[in-house]
Amino acid sequence: MNKPEMMRILDSIARDRNIDKQLLIRDLEQAMVSAARKYFSTLDTEEFTCTVDPLTGDMTLLRHGEPLDMPPEAFGRIAAQTFKQVMIQKFRDDERSSIFEDFSKRIGEIATGTAQRYEGGALVVTIDRAEAFMPRSEQIPGEQFQAGDRVRCLILDVRDAGSQVKIVLSRAHPDFIKRLFEVEVPEVAERIIEIKAMAREAGYRTKIAVSSIDSKVDAVGACVGVRGSRIKNIVDELNGEKIDIVRWNESSQILIQNALKPAEVAEISLCFELGRATVVVREDQLSLAIGKRGQNVRLAARLTGWDVDILTPEEFTKGVETMYATIQEVEGVTEEMADKLAAMGMVSVFDIEEVGAEVLVSELGVTEDTARTIVEKASAKAKIVAEQQQKEKEEAEAKRKLEEEAAKRLLAGETPAGPVDAETAAAAILGGGPVPPKTSESDDARAADILGQG
Repeated sequence: MNKPEMMRILDSIARDRNIDKQLLIRDLEQAMVSAARKYFSTLDTEEFTCTVDPLTGDMTLLRHGEPLDMPPEAFGRIAAQTFKQVMIQKFRDDERSSIFEDFSKRIGEIATGTAQRYEGGALVVTIDRAEAFMPRSEQIPGEQFQAGDRVRCLILDVRDAGSQVKIVLSRAHPDFIKRLFEVEVPEVAERIIEIKAMAREAGYRTKIAVSSIDSKVDAVGACVGVRGSRIKNIVDELNGEKIDIVRWNESSQILIQNALKPAEVAEISLCFELGRATVVVREDQLSLAIGKRGQNVRLAARLTGWDVDILTPEEFTKGVETMYATIQEVEGVTEEMADKLAAMGMVSVFDIEEVGAEVLVSELGVTEDTARTIVEKASAKAKIVAEQQQKEKEEAEAKRKLEEEAAKRLLAGETPAGPVDAETAAAAILGGGPVPPKTSESDDARAADILGQG
């Protein structure tokens, strides 16, 4: 047995696989004991002991405490095979323990690995000396990697699954963006700027609320960077995902207003009993406030922790007036009581129905019977209002479809009576403006009728 060569191999394994050399020597000793027991066909675990000098590699094999006369080389092929199998298994166990211990300390950190392949929708990534996987649920929608691509991700979890260590990665988790900000914005890493709240829909949009403990440091400006350099690096890493950075404020009203940007908010009414914020925006700001498929208001609600309702001034006024008229039908309820409910953020019959009688008794000082009557009145009115709203929604949808169909037909230069010139079609599509005099009155009437304006 070439002892110096054996020790060099152990040193190389310990270094390459990050395993303590003492563990490898202990494995070697146990493997030699197993080989001796195999050769002598003994079941006594105490019969043989082995020690290996960690410096010279000298091996001492004892039987019942006495040195064994024969050298290990004389044990034969079967014992050698046992020695080999035990060594391989022990080395694998040590490597698995080392990987588990190493990666357990790195949970929540960003790591960079190399994409290998997809298995059942999960992406397999090599990080350092270990294979990790990213489930489909932790991937950014629409993102694909090819074998050999660099993958930057968050170490989300590490599990000991018996024969292997499962390392779970993520690019969709909100903490991934937090760690990217720590990398790109030194003030975040140094805790001068604090990320107070975050809401994310991976691959589409993220809202992040930040504040600064140093009055000289602008939290939003520092995160954006000079000409957007810092935020651009993060957006590029996320393949174009939009990131809204908003200023944190302890006032819920101001925070909600900031979270709904770029929309301009006219008024906010908070109902603490329901955890609901009723936000009033102008008609021209409504689509901005709601966002594509409701994304802006949905993320704002998650960021602030409030259930956010967006209304136009007309809808808000109509709801308040209906609430006032409904509850004042109850004997003993005054306008001052209605004012108090409105001040508490209960601005519709739906709110009164949801909040229940107990709150009305404690806040308005009315009797339980009166409170129950108020809730019953509000509940009955709420059903009527809901039916009206549903009907109006269906009518608006039907009208929209008719207008779209009419616009398509006019764009093609067609009407029920025949072709229409381009100027007439353009005028109709752009809002049903006056039709040029070259068309006949009957054509005017038909075009207006198609657009729902006749």
